[in-house]
Amino acid sequence: MSEDKPRSHGRLAARPSLRPRELVTDTPELQGAWRARVITLLPEAFPGVLGLSLTGKALAEGLWHLETIDLRPFGEGRHRNVDDTPAGGGAGMVLRADVVARALDAAAPGTPADRARWPLIYLSPRGRPFDQATARQLAAAEGVTLLCGRFEGVDQRLLDHYAIEEVSLGDFVLTGGELAAQALLDATVRLLPGVLGNATSTDEESFSAGLLEYPQYTRPQVWEGREIPPVLMSGHHGEIAKWRKAEAERITRERRPDLWAAHEATRPAKAPKKRKPKASTDEGIEPAKA
Repeated sequence: MSEDKPRSHGRLAARPSLRPRELVTDTPELQGAWRARVITLLPEAFPGVLGLSLTGKALAEGLWHLETIDLRPFGEGRHRNVDDTPAGGGAGMVLRADVVARALDAAAPGTPADRARWPLIYLSPRGRPFDQATARQLAAAEGVTLLCGRFEGVDQRLLDHYAIEEVSLGDFVLTGGELAAQALLDATVRLLPGVLGNATSTDEESFSAGLLEYPQYTRPQVWEGREIPPVLMSGHHGEIAKWRKAEAERITRERRPDLWAAHEATRPAKAPKKRKPKASTDEGIEPAKA
C-alpha cells in the first residue's frame, strides 16, 4: 500500500536552522534549493507579495526557501533596544553595531564564507544600483543574506567589519529595507530554474539583452480604434523578430539613453567593407598571336 505524501519528501534538506522546524510541512525545503535569510525588525512583513503568484507557488513547492531573523531578540537590556542616538548629534536613531552583529552571527551557520556563493547585502539608498545583471548573479549563487535597515541606518563600523555590500533599489528613501528586500528577492527568485512556467520568458524581457522590452499586444485585434501591428498577425516569424528587435532598440534610445549608450559600446565594431580589386590592364605584356 503506497503512502499518500508529496514526492519531494525524499529530497528534503537536512541542516541546522535558527528555529525548530517541522520535518514534514506543506512547504518543504528541497536539497539544493536557493535560500534567502532576511534580518529585519518586521519579520511579519514576510513573505508578503513573495508568498503570492509564481514566487509563492515556488516557495510552497520548495524551489526556494525564505527564513526571517527577527532583530529584536538580539537587542540590549530588558526592552531589547536595537538602536541609539547618532554620534555627533542629529535626528533619528541608528541601529547598533553590536546588536546587528549578533543577528548576523546567528544567521551565518550553514552559509558559505565565499561571498560569490552567498552574498551578504545591506539594502541602502547609497549602495550600488540593483539591476538585472545583479539579479542573475544572485540567482546563480546558493543563497543570500539581506539586512533590512530602519531609522537612520546602521552603524558604519558593522558594515566595514563584515564587508557588507550595499545595494540600492533607486534614488529614493524608504522607511525601511523590507520593501526593497522583497523587490530584490522577487527579481531574483523568478530567474531560478522551474519558477517560471516558460523558461524562455526571461530571454526576451527588458534588460535581458541590454535593451528595454518591445511592446506586447493581445486580443482583441482592434480596441478603441487601435489595431495590433499587422506584422504580429502575419505569422512570419522572421519579420516578427525583426520588428521586435527594432522596437526594443527604438524604445531604449528614446527612454533610456544610458542603456542605449552601454548597449552600443558592447556591440562588435563593423568590419570595413573590402574594396573590389581593380581589373588588371596587363600593361607591357604582348597579347598572344592567334
